[in-house]
Amino acid sequence: MAFDTRPGSGPPLAGVIFFERREFDRLMRLYGRMVAAGEWRDYGVAGLADSAVFSVFRHASEEPLYRIEKRPALAQRQGAWAVIGRGGLILKRGHDLDQVLKLFDKGRFKVVD
Repeated sequence: MAFDTRPGSGPPLAGVIFFERREFDRLMRLYGRMVAAGEWRDYGVAGLADSAVFSVFRHASEEPLYRIEKRPALAQRQGAWAVIGRGGLILKRGHDLDQVLKLFDKGRFKVVD
């Protein structure tokens, strides 16, 4: 469910937040690593008026395990990036995507069923 990147698909909608190419590539590298480890099995991407959301799932029919959100309005405060777990718990927040994604580094964090 990624955004359309084909030539001629037009620019993103005005007033909607999306991931930049570099950000999306970084998220997909993390996703690929976690799929290979057997932790994640599906993802979804949403561009909203106030945020861009990358959701990851163990099973497509469930609620997301994690949401990685980009909220530019918070960039000057606690940081534009956040990893949010089930139930809306903010697990990590920051100004730099790579620093926020360190939450998922091998051995630091594991999903428990």
